[in-house]
Amino acid sequence: MKLTIATRESRLALWQAEHVKALLEQQGHTVTLLGMTTKGDQILDRSLSKVGGKGLFVKELEVALEEGQADLAVHSLKDVPMELPQGFVLACVMEREDPRDALVSPKYTSLAALPQGAVVGTSSLRRVALLRAARPDLKIEPLRGNLDTRLRKLDEGQYDAIVLAAAGLKRLDLEHRIRAVFAPSEMLPAAGQGALGIEIRSARPEVQQALAPLVHQGTWLRVAAERAVSRAMGGSCSMPLAAYAALDGATLSLQAAWGDPEGRIPLVRAQAAAPAADLAAAEALGLQVATQLRQGVLRVGGTLDSGAH
Repeated sequence: MKLTIATRESRLALWQAEHVKALLEQQGHTVTLLGMTTKGDQILDRSLSKVGGKGLFVKELEVALEEGQADLAVHSLKDVPMELPQGFVLACVMEREDPRDALVSPKYTSLAALPQGAVVGTSSLRRVALLRAARPDLKIEPLRGNLDTRLRKLDEGQYDAIVLAAAGLKRLDLEHRIRAVFAPSEMLPAAGQGALGIEIRSARPEVQQALAPLVHQGTWLRVAAERAVSRAMGGSCSMPLAAYAALDGATLSLQAAWGDPEGRIPLVRAQAAAPAADLAAAEALGLQVATQLRQGVLRVGGTLDSGAH
């Protein structure tokens, strides 16, 4: 089968698309890439939460699918909106790379080693909230751009440290830049972090069939639970929300956290575990944890309105 993959043109996005291309070619398909620049790649002077959210990274790719220029689009799953437009479906979730966050710094070996008032770069409201909860003395500054741009800004001395997804660094053979990896108990990952999702038009069952060998069911169960929390909370990148699931045998355990990026109210956490034989059970667990989390946020005087749009 001849297949065209729509992809962003950043080095990491191209690595991900090439990875999927190689796996599909092993299945006997003929695969080409269609590189595209998205609005999310072009707007670098404002945080994503102020300009429309992470959906800016997928819109142009969806247009290519709709117009028949491409058959599938490869995304970092944490960039995929919780609700896809009508006519589109998440057809495949692949095996997860390291889901954790990493500290990158030329001088300091850990978060604890950073001096008081050190400048840390991130544009993720989730990371801002979790960093403020752990180290309220730090100065947290916005950091946009692709992975290479972020590392260059660090190397130029604009920051003492930056926080990035470990998965991206590992995929681009930049693991040597990692000074410390945060345990999920220290910094809970974003929903879907480290996993690749493949989006197609829902009217293309033959493409879904071609992707079936790439599906990793254990990862899909975990991210389904995580994304269900985010969906139920009105999740977008304008919400400081973390959700992370682990699978032990047939039991799925899910943790979530909500924080205030301004650090005015304490971090709220919720967790639950349940058997999860299918995606519906995983999503039900996500809804249960979201209900706990919502009650906790309201109890401490927080508001969920900011993330609803």
